[in-house]
Amino acid sequence: MADVPPLAPREGFLPLAHSRIAPEEALRRARELRAELAMRRSVRHFSKDPIPDGVLDECIATAASAPSGAHRQPWTFVIVRDPELKREIRLAAEAEEFRFYNERITDEWRGALAPLGTNWEKPYLEEAPALIVVFRHAHGVEGERKVTNYYTQESVGIASGFLLAALHHAGLATLTHTPSPMEFLARILGRPAHERAFLLIPVGYPAEGCLVPALPRKSLDEVRIVR
Repeated sequence: MADVPPLAPREGFLPLAHSRIAPEEALRRARELRAELAMRRSVRHFSKDPIPDGVLDECIATAASAPSGAHRQPWTFVIVRDPELKREIRLAAEAEEFRFYNERITDEWRGALAPLGTNWEKPYLEEAPALIVVFRHAHGVEGERKVTNYYTQESVGIASGFLLAALHHAGLATLTHTPSPMEFLARILGRPAHERAFLLIPVGYPAEGCLVPALPRKSLDEVRIVR
């Protein structure tokens, strides 16, 4: 392939830092990451062992490197370690979950959840040494001026995926928890009105003897289409 002439310098842009990887190494890395992330499971039983200092900060920094619509970076990640706050979050989440399981759930939905063995009780919200609450910025704020954010659901979803992968890579166990509605999280954590709770992630080490549901994943042929 002929060399492509370099692009002309442009204000506000930097040269891309990128090194081409040999095909064999690229395949090895892809397989290695696939095998590592295939071991990630949703955990509902946590050890009380503390998370090493700095690990959550590094994982959140990784999440914050995700792409976002118009580079608005419409996210806030709140780490909750305080036992009283975790207790308050648990009680509020269980109140919503109790209403869900007793008033709003359909028979079909109940059947879909049956293999997971879940109910309205969420003790892991206190047992996990930390919770990470991901907030989505419905709009931006510059001084007293409201600014538009773009593709916030997609952007925060991508960042959350980065975060889960980073936490797993650091040897931590996680759960993606989305009690509905989640307005109580902004209230308890004192977040501004433009921040909307997106995801609640208990994080820590799995309890000794932790069990997870034996759930098969779809095969590559079922999820991949080549045209």
